[in-house]
Amino acid sequence: MRLECGCPASFPGWHQQDINLGGELVHVAPVPMFLHMPIGYELRAERQRQTLERLKLKQRWPGLVLIRTGLLRGKLLRLLEPSASPAYGLTFLPSPFQVRGFLHHGSITDISRSVKQMQSELVNLGRRPLELYLSHLTCPHCASERGGEKVLLLRHWVESPALQKRIAARPI
Repeated sequence: MRLECGCPASFPGWHQQDINLGGELVHVAPVPMFLHMPIGYELRAERQRQTLERLKLKQRWPGLVLIRTGLLRGKLLRLLEPSASPAYGLTFLPSPFQVRGFLHHGSITDISRSVKQMQSELVNLGRRPLELYLSHLTCPHCASERGGEKVLLLRHWVESPALQKRIAARPI
C-alpha cells in the first residue's frame, strides 16, 4: 500500500543490515540526469507505476522507488513480486547482489555524512563499495506526520581480497 502522496506506507527495515537482493525481479526505467540530479523524477516514477499497474505486476513495497543516479543518465528500480511476464524493463538482479542498508534521517542536503559513514563501515569490513541507490521514504507533505524526512540508502558492495589483506595486516 502507498500513501496518497505516493510515498511508501511501509518499507523494509534494512538499517545497518547486509541484504542479498540477488535474483530479485525488478522493473528498470531510465531517467535523464543532469549532474546526478534527476530531471522529471515525479513524472517518470508515476509513469513507471502506471506501467506496472497496467501489466498487473505487484511491487514488494508499493511506492518504494530506488534511484541510481549518474552524471547524465540514471535508473528507477522497483522490487517486484515473482512473476512470469515478458514486459519490457523487467530484469533479475545478478546473484549475488549484496547491499548495505542505511536509514538516513534528514534531508538530501545533509546525506553526505551518512554516505561517508556507511562507506567507511564497508571498507573497514573489507568490502569494496560500488553503486549507491536512494529511496525517498517521505516527501515534504508527509514528513512532519511520519517523523521527519527519511531516505533509505542502499550501497551495493563486493568482497575485496586486497582490503581484507590490508585489514589483516593492520597492527592492533
